[in-house]
Amino acid sequence: MPENWPSYAVPMPAIGAPETTAEFDRAVDVLAGRRVAVLTGAGVSTDSGIPDYRGRGTPVRTPMSFQQFRSDARFRQRYWAGSHLGWRRFHAAQPNAGHLALTDLERAGVVPGVITQNVDDLHLRAGTRHVVDLHGTMHTVSCLDCGQVFAREAIAARLAESNPWLESDALLELSPDGDVPVAEFDATVVPECAVCGGVLKPGVVFFGELVPPLKYEEAAALVADADALLVAGSSLVVNSGIRVLELARRHRLPIVIVNRGETKGDGRAAVKVDAGTTETLVALRRALIGG
Repeated sequence: MPENWPSYAVPMPAIGAPETTAEFDRAVDVLAGRRVAVLTGAGVSTDSGIPDYRGRGTPVRTPMSFQQFRSDARFRQRYWAGSHLGWRRFHAAQPNAGHLALTDLERAGVVPGVITQNVDDLHLRAGTRHVVDLHGTMHTVSCLDCGQVFAREAIAARLAESNPWLESDALLELSPDGDVPVAEFDATVVPECAVCGGVLKPGVVFFGELVPPLKYEEAAALVADADALLVAGSSLVVNSGIRVLELARRHRLPIVIVNRGETKGDGRAAVKVDAGTTETLVALRRALIGG
């Protein structure tokens, strides 16, 4: 990370067991002795400084669609300006105790892998080895014309050189997809593919864009290899999350949901734990593998 970039690592307090509830005890009973596939959403990363789309008090927001980005150069100017500002914060964020708890559960053989709707790469950076990123990652960029893939750092360096005003630390309304609304973007110089001069796009699934079929196949294989599904930090509003939930139901797996507030899957869960994701994952790790 460049030395002049701010750090957005969130100091984590000492985390004890969550308040003892019947729901938490039931969740432990359901998951104990089983191989647990995990589906995570934005709520897993809030304690790393990355906001939730649909948490309590979160304003309604419609992301830019793939069609807008693909068809209009001005939309690309707006997106790249906001995405660059947001990616700086994503790049500086650190895994929190919830990410690390899932990594420990994977290493212990309890979790065969994590399916995530997040694009921040924090599960991988926490050390989890099998991660299915349904919505892609902010840390790569690909050319829509020739398919060449670039590291995001290289594209960020080109953006910063051509648009020094984007190096400001002013950052408003960061979203979980790494975008930041910007009012003035007409002067943004958008990088082109260094191979063919084509249109570059961050490696995330845009609103209105389909999740790659191979990603769903990988998620389906992970669920099929499990004995239970744990959903952590997702409201399950996005169709990709519900599809994973339905995969688990078709395999007759018990489902545990951990999330603050209502989710679209609550009625289909064996147990719903309405509590903070980080502290609950830490407590589940302690209950399932000790330490």
